[in-house]
Amino acid sequence: MYRSHHCGQLRTSNINEEVTLSGWVQKSRDKGFVIWVDLRDRYGITQLIFDADRTPEAMVSMAKSLGREFVIQVTGTVIERSSKNPNLETGDIEILVSKLTVLNEAIVPPFTIEDQTDGGEELRMKYRYLDIRRNPVKNNLIFRHKVTQEVRSFLSSQDFIEVETPYLIKSTPEGARDFVVPSRMNEGQFYALPQSPQTFKQLLMVGGMDKYFQIVKCFRDEDLRADRQPEFTQIDCEMAFVEQEDILNIFEGLTRHLIKSIHGKELSSFPRMTYDDALKTYGNDKPDIRFGMQFGELNAVAQHKDFGVFNAAELVVGIAVPGGNSFTRKEIDGIINWLKRPQIGALGMIYSRCNDDGTYKSSVDKFYDQDDLGQWAKITGANPGDLVCVLSGPTDKVRAQLSALRMELAERLGLRDPKEFAPLWVTDFPLLEWDEDSKRYHAMHHPFTAPKPDQIKLLDTDPGAVKANAYDLVLNGNEIGGGSIRIHDKATQALMFDHLGFTPEEAKEQFGFLMNAFEYGAPPHGGLAFGLDRLVAILGGQETIRDFIAFPKNNSGRDVMIDAPSAIDETQLKELHLKVNLK
Repeated sequence: MYRSHHCGQLRTSNINEEVTLSGWVQKSRDKGFVIWVDLRDRYGITQLIFDADRTPEAMVSMAKSLGREFVIQVTGTVIERSSKNPNLETGDIEILVSKLTVLNEAIVPPFTIEDQTDGGEELRMKYRYLDIRRNPVKNNLIFRHKVTQEVRSFLSSQDFIEVETPYLIKSTPEGARDFVVPSRMNEGQFYALPQSPQTFKQLLMVGGMDKYFQIVKCFRDEDLRADRQPEFTQIDCEMAFVEQEDILNIFEGLTRHLIKSIHGKELSSFPRMTYDDALKTYGNDKPDIRFGMQFGELNAVAQHKDFGVFNAAELVVGIAVPGGNSFTRKEIDGIINWLKRPQIGALGMIYSRCNDDGTYKSSVDKFYDQDDLGQWAKITGANPGDLVCVLSGPTDKVRAQLSALRMELAERLGLRDPKEFAPLWVTDFPLLEWDEDSKRYHAMHHPFTAPKPDQIKLLDTDPGAVKANAYDLVLNGNEIGGGSIRIHDKATQALMFDHLGFTPEEAKEQFGFLMNAFEYGAPPHGGLAFGLDRLVAILGGQETIRDFIAFPKNNSGRDVMIDAPSAIDETQLKELHLKVNLK
């Protein structure tokens, strides 16, 4: 028996008991006649004492040689600590050691295994197995486990069945790039790793499973951003004989359940907003509604004077920054310089101070009088003491710039409280989006998304205007889930493929198995997938998903711990019928 208790378990009620503990040496303090050692395992820390008067001399000698992260086993008696530690759950007791066994020695770790470490991110990723010993990472992984357990509990209670789908599937040209896997047995042919289990979950609905879910790994070989992983985890769900309202209600219930069970908070409402309204009001399709600063479009009250910058703009739009009139000129110049960075790309910013006495002072007083500036304040919802920030330019570009500014100012002003949760449904997305490079339409979500029933005829006359029967769930400014009602009949699916530029032969080659299945009685169906990594991070009060993944990749998509991806042996290449030309 390696241990009778774990290192976070013992209390004063255990005093005088003989116990056995195992774990890692956190640190030791040698006072000559007495040595204290903090022993750590997943559950906590227990202090050990080696006393020259009460501990066998051999044990004291061994204790002096213990280094950080040695794996040891001790047997001893629980005694009361003379100097208690209120910061430890075991801080009222210690173990008077009678037997010590070194289970494994350890070299000095490359960074301190403590909550506040001296290791940089890349170093900690290289030694991730050490980083996991630290409480912040360990607790995040335990938190992720708790969330997944609650997800399984809720969905099972709603009669969902967990079904595993294949990882080796057929490559398709739609969406992001696939990771491909060469087949040794079938020369010149390849599997792909799934970007999602989309077609398989639809086939499960054809198979009559009715309600399916899966917590599943997905893979996308796309250009990486700071907080995106090439492999990620989805809570993938599908339901048969449902309309959009049925799906929204179920997953509102799941979200309420998670926040209630994990944080003890009740969500009062799930507002809904169309995609078009989200862009017009917040500049993006995943707005953070924990705070205001809604967009006010100012064309009508800003393009009637001789200010050429506004007059030439497609859109003039502003936000009211609460308390922003307190910003100094230097602070406002800093905001303007932030907007001019290449990542944002704005040419500048116009502003108007809303003074406490009801007057206004702007950076364009030469062109606009008090009545004009009062209209700016009214349209943006500004109050005395606020600052109105105005951008202008092409509609899509300026909305994205002002959205970025809104989020940055909210962060600076402390308006994004991680303990507050504000969900939002965004609906009525465009079904298709035009791609200038390929000069054709692409599915905004995927080619199996159903158009709004009353807009199918528009596919022939105005395909860009067709709205999808699709929806995203947004939480605190992050898309945590998205889905749609699916096409479930062969004729409509063929029509969709046609508008996406597939020939009938290409559609049959890529998706013939699904089209054939639709001929055997496919029920109306739809679903949704949550991004588990991001959902867990937000529920954990953070937005960085890496800290909630056991073994994440870095910004280049590399696993620096195992040094992957890497070259493979030439013999393997030959078996796979591959040639690699390395220059």
